[in-house]
Amino acid sequence: MTDVQKDAHIAAGEHPNAQSSVLIDAVKTSLRLVPRQLNDEIALAKLEFGDKKSRVGGVAVFAAVAVVFIALLVIALVVAAIAGLGTVLPLWLSALIVSAGLLIIIGISALVAYKKFKSLLPLLPEHAWRGIRHDLGIVKEGRDFDPATLDPAPLTREEKKAAKEEAEAAKARAAAERAAKDAEGGPKATTEELIKRTTARREHLLSLREDLVSEADVKKQATYFIDTAKTRAKESVNQAASGAVGQALDTVKERWKPLAVLAVSATACVLLLRKLVKK
Repeated sequence: MTDVQKDAHIAAGEHPNAQSSVLIDAVKTSLRLVPRQLNDEIALAKLEFGDKKSRVGGVAVFAAVAVVFIALLVIALVVAAIAGLGTVLPLWLSALIVSAGLLIIIGISALVAYKKFKSLLPLLPEHAWRGIRHDLGIVKEGRDFDPATLDPAPLTREEKKAAKEEAEAAKARAAAERAAKDAEGGPKATTEELIKRTTARREHLLSLREDLVSEADVKKQATYFIDTAKTRAKESVNQAASGAVGQALDTVKERWKPLAVLAVSATACVLLLRKLVKK
């Protein structure tokens, strides 16, 4: 920045460091607004999920009604099959034959499902999970780790009950803490309020981004710092030069009297010597 530019900035009421201060203020404001924007977006997502959850409840009701009518349809088909057989066989015998057929189908399906489910047990990848726990134990304790701790003894009924009660108590405490935290935050904003708030903040962030892009231009910043360095170097040179001249003048002022006396004495000696030589 040259002297003319600097004077123009000062005349306009701007400080030479105003450009960097604007950049710092924009960064600080962005860092303050971004977390708030994320929190409002998460709150808006929660409200939308809650709305969709209520709608899913309505869908589940109609799906349950459809399942009930499907069951009634199956019953009607079974009755129709029994009535059809009843034209050839006694009614009780036809009902017994249809029931036996349904029982055989149910038994076969249940047996196949049981075998497939049993082959999947345990549901977690046992060896991989055990290996991960083994590795974590080695990382924590080294050679002191006992692999036998990976296979704990089965819990008794009382121990299982105590563990279940402890888990429920922990869940209740967590729910109470969440409720207290929500109460401290005041009333929750509605969906419309969150949409308006996030839209306004988004516009503010957009303007801050434009300021950051404008102020953080590499070429612009480099030119600014180079001009500042040149100005400071010029001021330092001028101060050094003025200091040297002032020091020289002070030196001359301090020593001019002895030098004048020396010059007068030398002149008088020369004149006396000339007179002596002439005689």
